Amino acid sequence: MSTPSRKRLMRDFKRLQQDPPAGISGAPQDNNIMLWNAVIFGPDDTPWDGGTFKLSLQFSEDYPNKPPNVRFVSRMFHPNIYADGSICLDILQNQWSPIYDVAAILTSIQSLLCDPNPNSPANSEAARMFSEHKREYNRRVREIVEQSWTAD
Repeated sequence: MSTPSRKRLMRDFKRLQQDPPAGISGAPQDNNIMLWNAVIFGPDDTPWDGGTFKLSLQFSEDYPNKPPNVRFVSRMFHPNIYADGSICLDILQNQWSPIYDVAAILTSIQSLLCDPNPNSPANSEAARMFSEHKREYNRRVREIVEQSWTAD
């Protein structure tokens, strides 16, 4: 059955394959266009450099009118990422717009890695460390990056 949301996801997938943004990949799981796996590579020249972080994206039949449910599968230490991997990001909540596609979502999450919003913390320890102890925060991020290489 082809619904508007499934057609849109096929278009998003085609666009992601033909013109992938740097450091991002994503694809639907086998036989389920509504559930995607994605990988974000840590941006160069940041504490996240070299990391490979896995995410899952769960779309509803309301997409693109409603945002997908996006969470990190990889362990993360970041002011705007909850312990369960869910992400505190305005475009995934109250600032959502149907013009965003999968590439835009993943690009926004990638830029959030280096540019957190400590005023809206999902992880208060990471937010405090980011604001008050940047070196210690960066050290913890490097640990997460190294774990991302060995995690399955």
